[in-house]
Amino acid sequence: MLNTETPSNRHPDLDTYATPALLDAFITDQTAAVAAVKAAAPQLAAAVDAALPRIRAGGRLLYAGAGTSGRLGVLDSVELYPTFSWPRERAVAVMAGGAGAMFVAVEGAEDDRAQGAADLAALNPGPNDVALLLAASGGTPYVLGAIEAARAAGALTIAFANNPDAPVTQQAEIGITLDTGPEVISGSTRLKAGTSQKIALNTFSSALMVKLNKVYGNLMVDLKATNAKLVKRALALTVRASGASEAQAQAALAQCDHHVKTALVMLKRGVSASDARALLDAADGSVSRALGA
Repeated sequence: MLNTETPSNRHPDLDTYATPALLDAFITDQTAAVAAVKAAAPQLAAAVDAALPRIRAGGRLLYAGAGTSGRLGVLDSVELYPTFSWPRERAVAVMAGGAGAMFVAVEGAEDDRAQGAADLAALNPGPNDVALLLAASGGTPYVLGAIEAARAAGALTIAFANNPDAPVTQQAEIGITLDTGPEVISGSTRLKAGTSQKIALNTFSSALMVKLNKVYGNLMVDLKATNAKLVKRALALTVRASGASEAQAQAALAQCDHHVKTALVMLKRGVSASDARALLDAADGSVSRALGA
C-alpha cells in the first residue's frame, strides 16, 4: 500500500478525541510537510536552475494535476500575475475534469489518461516550456497522460509526488518526492500531502521569479497594483526602497502606472518614466543593475 494510503498508526482512536486533542493531531502532523519539502530542497534547486534558461527564452509554466494537486497548480499559476506581473498566458494550468473541477469535484476524471494527454497537448507545448506535473499518489492516470504529452513535445518535465519511486517522478526529467507519509485521516491527501505541494510550488515559482529579477532585495517590486490594497502596498514599497517622501513616491508612481520598479529607478536616478523603463530594459529588469549597484 502507498504511504499516502496507509492508515496512520499514531491516531487509531482519532474519532474519540476531544476537540483540543483532535486539533493538535491535525496541526502537529502538518509539520511533516515542511520536513518533506526541506528534504527535497536539492531537487527543487535543480528544477529552478533547469527551468530558468527555458523561461528566459520565452517559455511558459504549464501545470497539470487532479483534485487537490490540480487546484494547487491552478492557484500557483493564477497568483503569479498580481504578485510578479507574470503574463497570464505564460502560466497556464489544466486539471482533470476541466475548469469546473476547481469548484466542484469531478470524480473519475483523474482516471482518464488520454484526456490528460489531450489537455496538455492542447496547450501546444514546446522545448522552452516547463511542465509541472502534480500527483500526491504519483500514479494518477490523468497526470501520467499529461507528462507523456509534455515529454513528446520536448518540454522540461518536473514532477511532484508524495510517495517514493512514483511513476510520475520516475518519468520526469526532474522528480521531486515529498515523502509526507500516512495522513491523520487515512488517504486524505488534502492534508499534509497537499500542504507540502503548496510549499514546494510556492518555493519553486517564487525562487524562479527572484532569479528573473522580479524582486529588489526582498521587496515585491513587480506587483500589479490592481486593487486599493495593492496600490497602498506599491506606495509603501516605493517609499521604503527609495527613501523618498510619500508625496514624491505618489508623484512618481502616478507617472508610471504604479509600477514600483520604474518609480524606484525614477526617484533614485532622477530620470523620467520613459528613461527609467529604458534603464530597466537594458538591465533585463534588474533594479539593482539599473541603479548601477
